[in-house]
Amino acid sequence: MTDTTSSIERDMANAIRALAMDAVQKANSGHPGMPMGMAEIAVALWGRHLRHNPANAAWPNRDRFVLSNGHGSMLLYALLHLTGHDLPMEELKRFRQLHSKTPGHPEYGCAPGVETTTGPLGQGLSNAVGMAIAERILAAEFNRPGFPVIDHFTYAFAGDGCLMEGISHEACSLAGTLGLGKLIVLYDDNGISIDGHVEGWFTDDTPARFAAYGWDVIPNIDGHDVEAVDAAIRAAQGVTDRPSLLCCKTVIGKGSPNKAGSHEAHGAPLGEAEVAATRAALGWHYPPFEIPAHVYRAWDARARGAALERAWRETVDGYARAHPALAAELERRLAGRLPANWDAATRALVGQTAAKGETIATRKASQNAIEGLAKVLPELVGGSADLAGSNLTLWSGARPIGRTGGGNYLHYGVREFAMAGIVNGLALHGGVVPFGATFLVFADYARNALRLSALMRIRAIEVFTHDSIGLGEDGPTHQSVEQIASLRLIPHMDVWRPADTVETMVAWIAAVERGDGPTSLVLTRQNVPFQPRDAAALAAIRRGGYVLADASGARAVVIATGSEVALAIGAKAQLAADGIPIRVVSMPCAEVFDRQDAAYREAVLPQGLPRVAVEAGVTDYWRKYVGLDGAVVGLDRFGESAPGPELFKHFGITVEAVTAAVKRLV
Repeated sequence: MTDTTSSIERDMANAIRALAMDAVQKANSGHPGMPMGMAEIAVALWGRHLRHNPANAAWPNRDRFVLSNGHGSMLLYALLHLTGHDLPMEELKRFRQLHSKTPGHPEYGCAPGVETTTGPLGQGLSNAVGMAIAERILAAEFNRPGFPVIDHFTYAFAGDGCLMEGISHEACSLAGTLGLGKLIVLYDDNGISIDGHVEGWFTDDTPARFAAYGWDVIPNIDGHDVEAVDAAIRAAQGVTDRPSLLCCKTVIGKGSPNKAGSHEAHGAPLGEAEVAATRAALGWHYPPFEIPAHVYRAWDARARGAALERAWRETVDGYARAHPALAAELERRLAGRLPANWDAATRALVGQTAAKGETIATRKASQNAIEGLAKVLPELVGGSADLAGSNLTLWSGARPIGRTGGGNYLHYGVREFAMAGIVNGLALHGGVVPFGATFLVFADYARNALRLSALMRIRAIEVFTHDSIGLGEDGPTHQSVEQIASLRLIPHMDVWRPADTVETMVAWIAAVERGDGPTSLVLTRQNVPFQPRDAAALAAIRRGGYVLADASGARAVVIATGSEVALAIGAKAQLAADGIPIRVVSMPCAEVFDRQDAAYREAVLPQGLPRVAVEAGVTDYWRKYVGLDGAVVGLDRFGESAPGPELFKHFGITVEAVTAAVKRLV
């Protein structure tokens, strides 16, 4: 292939190589090979196409850029610095150091211009799919002739590791089905992973694979020729009915005389001698972390970015004059504000739910909540992993998202991991409030995307139904035992397991209102009884744990969640008949309860009173509340295939078991 890259663009690419190898060398840790190998691809995309404004990294109509192969984070940091974002050279010198803005893998919120947290390979692809879906549905809802107020591309860089991960199949298959024409993925086909040359473990025909998904595929691009990459990007931009995969042949660690094309350039510093040799081979005669003025000038995107945003804002101003109501609604959604009538509407929904007092499954109560909230929250975008009829996530206003136009409901198919990653991408894009749904036991499939939603502290909502042995005959493969506790172990994840219709409504409202982290809603398949409450108890649900039923001179406290709250109430009645008064605490969200002030927590769980916890799952988690001297009625083994009521009796999760546990303690 003939390299037609210009002299200045060669310098632009070599600046990336120098910054990458210098930062990794200084940190004595990192991955120099990918940034060095993708430098010309970055020049083509960031230097010629990417619409972004370094002075305002959150400009709503910017193109989104996702570094799915996040181990090559110095590529992104170099680009942000060189193009004029607020990422000074001192931060590049502090690569991988404590409290720097340049952590080992890109982290959302650390540096301006980092759109998502990547590193666990393949997940960036699913985030990019979510961002492209968000752009599609917002454009369909808000754009009007002459006013393309939502109109941008989503670009992603990906490597061999991303495409080996199963989530890439899930996400890219769905992207092809949906025909996401504004999604363009540039594949770094360098044939190397940590263990060496990939032909021993990765021999897929990648172009054929993506063509089978329904993607536009451009194979055999010289990834070191800026003109060739530029032409491929332009061609992909012209394909509006399919996502595009640009297969760029590259050499990992390009420029390194002794390590280019080798796994030795992948995940370790090149070494001082090799860095010096690379400088000489590239003709880069500047000291570490020094960029010459002509290269800075060539990369500087500030004037162009400001002009792009200014032109967009002029379009928005005209849009506001022509379509004032739409413009106001778009501004609200992009700002992430809830509707003005949200508080009044949600108070009314809670009151109506309490007045009905229905005995239904909490999955059905969740559907009722979605139905009510969707009327006041038009940005709600739902979906389920092929379980809509079981998760009960459809509502009367649900409109399927397909190959064209908008919509607000995604049929994910059996793709739990991609669903969670796409939900993250939707949330990161902004303008929508997304949720996904599946059976609780399949949260394990989605686990790492759930973890990243918590690491990023974004508003991603997951609905998990069929939450225990109560689902019955499907047996232990589908009966959750350890999943609730494992979700609670994720920092910043709020896990709500409501006991009835009212707690379910409150849980949904809390999930939508939460702006600093994700929420898992854990719901029953089986019916659960409505629990009467006074006004104080009703208001206290939002505090995560509260006194549901009290007794004068209580001698013990029983803490329960979900379907087992009814067992605690039943045990209270039995114990009262035996002259043992107890307090029942419903704890639908332990994380929220733990964030309450000490006085409130002490008022709900007084020191000195014996405590019993009851939940149809593993018991260890509850020791933080009941202590070693307390008791937990739960399940520390897998379930069985039988009707749900029989299983509760078989495993001793009953009113009688709770009663006996209290009697042993008092």
